Amino acid sequence: MPEATAVLVHLRAAGVSLLVEVADRRLPAVLHWGDDLGELSGEEAAALARARVVQAMANQVDEPLRLSVLPEQHTGWVGRPGLSGSRDGRSWTPWFTVTEVRLDDRTLSPGLTGSGAGTLTVTAVDEEAGLELGLLLELTVEGLVRARATLTSTAEGVYQLDDLVLALPVPQRAREILDLAGRWGKERTPQRRELVVGTHLREGRRGRTGPEAATVLHVGTPGFGFAEGEVWGLHTAWSGNHTHYAERIYSGEQVLGGGELLLPGEVRLARGDSYTSPWVVGAHGHGLDEVARRFHRHLRAMPGRATRPRPVTLNVWEAVYFDHDLPRLKALADLAASIGVERFVLDDGWFGSRRDDTSGLGDWTVSADVWPDGLHPLIDHVRGLGMEFGLWFEPEMVNPDSDVARAHPEWIMAPGERLPVESRHQQVLNLSIEECWTHVRDQMSALLAEYDIAYIKWDHNRDLVEASTRATGRAAVHEQTLATYRLMADLKQRHPGLEIESCSSGGLRIDLAVLEHTDRVWVSDCIDPQERRQIQRWTTQLVAPELMGTHIASGRSHTTGRVHDLGFRAQTAFFGHLGLEWDLAEASPEDLATLTEVIARHKERRELLHGGDLVRLDFPDPTVELHGVVAPDRSRALYQLATVGRSEVSLPGALVLPGLDPARRYRVQPLDLGQPARGLRPPAWWPAEGEPGPVLPGTVLSRAGLQAPALHPEQAVLLEVSAVD
Repeated sequence: MPEATAVLVHLRAAGVSLLVEVADRRLPAVLHWGDDLGELSGEEAAALARARVVQAMANQVDEPLRLSVLPEQHTGWVGRPGLSGSRDGRSWTPWFTVTEVRLDDRTLSPGLTGSGAGTLTVTAVDEEAGLELGLLLELTVEGLVRARATLTSTAEGVYQLDDLVLALPVPQRAREILDLAGRWGKERTPQRRELVVGTHLREGRRGRTGPEAATVLHVGTPGFGFAEGEVWGLHTAWSGNHTHYAERIYSGEQVLGGGELLLPGEVRLARGDSYTSPWVVGAHGHGLDEVARRFHRHLRAMPGRATRPRPVTLNVWEAVYFDHDLPRLKALADLAASIGVERFVLDDGWFGSRRDDTSGLGDWTVSADVWPDGLHPLIDHVRGLGMEFGLWFEPEMVNPDSDVARAHPEWIMAPGERLPVESRHQQVLNLSIEECWTHVRDQMSALLAEYDIAYIKWDHNRDLVEASTRATGRAAVHEQTLATYRLMADLKQRHPGLEIESCSSGGLRIDLAVLEHTDRVWVSDCIDPQERRQIQRWTTQLVAPELMGTHIASGRSHTTGRVHDLGFRAQTAFFGHLGLEWDLAEASPEDLATLTEVIARHKERRELLHGGDLVRLDFPDPTVELHGVVAPDRSRALYQLATVGRSEVSLPGALVLPGLDPARRYRVQPLDLGQPARGLRPPAWWPAEGEPGPVLPGTVLSRAGLQAPALHPEQAVLLEVSAVD
């Protein structure tokens, strides 16, 4: 392959190199994605490109296999093709020819172009198939690799697109898979397996991200953990049907890939029509924490991201459910304000005929029966106490027993005359119908204009089953997803400062695409702290802690029936976007005093909690967990040690504190949240109340460690670490 015909692009950022080759006018191939290679000369880059050519083996195609970001069958690739579709059975195996290569705003010529972070744009055509392809391949300042494609039909007739996935190569030393599974109330449960020849395929067909979504599909060197091992992770940034996959073919090539999962006939391109795929986002790191921190930094830098301190929130659902009573809610607001709550959220039941979950959904007008004076008396009271006001909506859903469903049955998603099976007495409104979208937007916007509403809790409580446009019977999940994003964006544009939470049955719509439009995710409807610890621990593999709603609930969990003391519940919620899901009228004076202290301690440390680097420890004893945040300048850190079960040994051993600067000295101080941990048996180094903790070098704390305290099961302690130099 003559070097003179090859465009080589070397992007470098945050310790990551992405080396891409566009040779002989063929689609771009990734030669290296991983650790920074340092400065390369043109000669060195060309030599590396030659060194990565895969030799032709017996009983394979005669030319060396060349894997592009959009894998092509004509090259001899026998894995999953990047593009599947046809024109009535023809033009199903495209052969694209590159017409232009650009890096940011520059057109590139053959040879090496080096850069920091940047976006590579490759345009290619297949004139015989009547297709034009635009590929974007980007290395962000955080070291993430992002890829997406736009496919345009340039010929007469219809090109039916069945599948479009993008793939990034990973080396053969990455032979272990880690992704996430789960169910409602126990989302994001980790699972591991060996990467063997074949395809590890994770498909989401719920019309929303779902509780069992892969979230981030990782492959890495066997045994990789939070701090050890080389890891590559991939996330499909899409809130509708989606795909993640890891593939290893017989010749040894391995890829991570993903894209939107298209339903039959969902995307049909007439001449001039285009389809743009979701972003596929890759992260490389040494250990899962480094992968996670890349996602966190990317989320924190998103345009429009709220930068003010995350307000401590009270949501009233578990306090009142559908029983909306003004005096009771005002009394609840009084208690909330007295303990330091900053945002008060009224949940389901304020609108239309919505006295339970069987009717009224979709009628976004304040119920005159329950609220004869509108929401003004409650909102005025809440605002007078110095708190923001938030309101619950479920804009994409409808009860058949509602005014909107009776007036516009054609707006309900269905494959024809028959309706899909109900879920929670709900059907789905088809927001891809412009009149329906406008109706929902106008009703919501009118409320946001009339009332001082700072925050929307945006729910989505059922899957999209047989989700079609009723008049045509054609699948419409793709268009529904885009319409939802457009609705969120429109409301935010009309009402500056509005914040939105992605709730979705608790944790069932969590992805980077919805987080472009929202400011918070509700991690799970299960607030049992024992369950929440695992759910939150693995949600942070993608989502920064300050974007995760982590609430302190009542003592008995409404999803599991288990009882936990307030100290453990507060400890579990402390690191995220703190809130309460509790009828405070039932809290004792001692509980209220503890909550006041917890909230005050959280506010004092919000900058660290919500701006620091995540660290998690691979503790050898599975009954013990440690996680924390370390300030970017390594001047301070906050760690939490928790027991989640009973060990076969009496003491958990040495506790190392990751992420500290080995050249600095630190003081370690236990932090009391107002309710001491049960069964605490402090080690010798543990200071007496009011006394300063020990000072030790970062090398000692992060390598040798301190003896961990003994705790009863389902208890936790906080350790505050501050540099003394």
